[in-house]
Amino acid sequence: MSAGQDATKESKNTKSAKETKGITINVMGREFRVAAPDGEERQLVASVDLLNKKMKEIRDSGKVVGNERIAIMVALNIAHEHLQTLQGVTASGTSKTQKISVDEEYVKRKMQGNCT
Repeated sequence: MSAGQDATKESKNTKSAKETKGITINVMGREFRVAAPDGEERQLVASVDLLNKKMKEIRDSGKVVGNERIAIMVALNIAHEHLQTLQGVTASGTSKTQKISVDEEYVKRKMQGNCT
């Protein structure tokens, strides 16, 4: 490998290190150090909050025991919800476009003072 290739490799590694930041998260009382792309730390923290909320809900139901099993159930539930979203269906069975149009009508009425 030439000196030029070494410099290119080194600059790529430096650039990559600058684009992510290490952040410590807490999931169900356990700390983990993870990489977060610059500017996405808030979204990561919100994801951790959602994960903890869903894990506590399953734990508190008493139907699943053990953090690993709880984490698997949460992952399956989130994957299922994500697939439903990709298919354009809300939990009520209404398409996302129908739901959005209903919400738009609500906002319009609310702004006009006609919301019940």
